[in-house]
Amino acid sequence: MTIPSEMQALLLVGDGYAREPGGSVLEAMEPYVRFGTIGVPVPSATQVLIKVNLASINPSDVMFVKGLYGQPRVQGQPAGFEGVGTVVAAGEDSYAQSLIGKRIAFATGLTNWGAWADYALAEALACIPLIDSVRDEDAAAMIVNPLTAIAMYGIVKDEGHKAFVMTAGASQLCKLIIGLAKEDGYHPIVTVRRDDQIAPLKELGAAHVLNEKAPDFARTLREVMKAEQPRIFLDAVTGPLASLVFDAMPKRSRWIIYGRLDPSDTLIREPGQLIFQQKQVEGFWLTDWMRRHKDRRGPAALEVQRRFSDGRWATDVTAVVPLAEAMERVPAELAKPNGKVFLRP
Repeated sequence: MTIPSEMQALLLVGDGYAREPGGSVLEAMEPYVRFGTIGVPVPSATQVLIKVNLASINPSDVMFVKGLYGQPRVQGQPAGFEGVGTVVAAGEDSYAQSLIGKRIAFATGLTNWGAWADYALAEALACIPLIDSVRDEDAAAMIVNPLTAIAMYGIVKDEGHKAFVMTAGASQLCKLIIGLAKEDGYHPIVTVRRDDQIAPLKELGAAHVLNEKAPDFARTLREVMKAEQPRIFLDAVTGPLASLVFDAMPKRSRWIIYGRLDPSDTLIREPGQLIFQQKQVEGFWLTDWMRRHKDRRGPAALEVQRRFSDGRWATDVTAVVPLAEAMERVPAELAKPNGKVFLRP
């Protein structure tokens, strides 16, 4: 195919990191990205150029464009961490060359050249060749959430305790982990913000679904912790909620933070627990996990595709927004609960 010299994209307005803390809600697009035209990039030796079919919008994308993610923005370059598309060009590396013409899921975090565009750059090793039975909506959201689900559920299983805790229980990621846990007879304890989220999550396999807004939340939380004795806490929220959960957990618990949906201060209510109860606080970043566990990446990617292909997993879709309409439509679509928003060039 003929590759044009220019393309349309959502381009970053800010550079580096934000000077002030902020929340995880994308109130408007204009302060953070603009719709514009930019030259189509040329892949380096180990990179591929992808004609984008569909790109996802994750909470990490929102934090990134706002300058609140652990990776600096590059002003004027496209945003977007993952998507699906066809490789149309590659550098001279043999593996990169082997991907030409293939439909792949890809992550752009190592290139600073995002997926919210007609074309994207990715390292060849950050691409997953797809089987035909995986639909684009699942492939475009295959890396950030599904691989994180496989990786973090592996931490739960390695720990050896069947009960574990998750905040943001109605998120796509938590739903995937709940599905994994149900198959193995594990007991996910999840927090939500609305009563209407309780029944669907229990049907998926959550053992306990606690509404953090309920007046008896703190009491119920402590009762569940005492009964289930979970040792792993997978936290996307932080703030007062996470502090309360961690305080209620038993000895030798691990608080694993992978997001910060609540921008308010996060306190450890009783620091002595870190000393006398051997509790731990740590972080999880998928990019780091993939670097450290190269032997697990291939099997994890294959397992994710099998689950999407046979229907055990499916991506809930809120909207597919044309790239040219993103500036006007995306904030309102993201405000809707429980589903994924995609961009289509």
